[in-house]
Amino acid sequence: MLLTVGDGATGRRLPFHGSRPGSGLARVPAALASVPAVALPSRPGRGDVDPVLDEQRPGRLIVSGDDADLAAVLVRLLRKDLLGTVEVAFVPTSRRSPAAAAWELPRDRAQAAALALDGQASPVPLIRDDAGGVLVGRGEVRNLRGEAYCDNTLVVRGTVRRLVATPGPDGVSSERGRGVTPATGRALQIGCVGATVVVNGVEHPRVVPRWVWYRHTTDWLLVRPTKP
Repeated sequence: MLLTVGDGATGRRLPFHGSRPGSGLARVPAALASVPAVALPSRPGRGDVDPVLDEQRPGRLIVSGDDADLAAVLVRLLRKDLLGTVEVAFVPTSRRSPAAAAWELPRDRAQAAALALDGQASPVPLIRDDAGGVLVGRGEVRNLRGEAYCDNTLVVRGTVRRLVATPGPDGVSSERGRGVTPATGRALQIGCVGATVVVNGVEHPRVVPRWVWYRHTTDWLLVRPTKP
């Protein structure tokens, strides 16, 4: 099942195999043309994704969209307890997708489509946050004044312009930066005077005094290239 997200699809979802000028369905890679598909709005929610899951019961979802779109779909799989049964493939709309970089996925859409069809799925950590979202690519805490720990490792104390977090096979990582110690663990916890958080390219609506990214107890099933 192909979910083509955003790219002009707003309001009610389009029917399977439906298309219209400006919808993402008209511009999917040729390899996916015969895959049953539905167009959803950007960052789809419960009313968009759940009917597809309930009606179609897919074994594999192919998400064509940006990082925030992929994260939104994963949230619905999490809420419906389907992380361990529904495989997820990602065809990023941007070659600069941090999620594609984090999970070593093809940046070229044709190559990503081929992998989505024929690739093997394997469990990878799902990184959640305490605001109900998930991190699939890049998270930033900007203008941070406080402390941050990755498990027991102190990664920030004081003031830094930016703390960058990424998911990976071993959990969540703080990336090396000025004033930031790189570390990887199960949780990255930040306490601060007040900071701006950006997750998967979307800015959180409020300045926050604390933020936590942590590994969920259940992994998700990502279709990705096999290691030699």
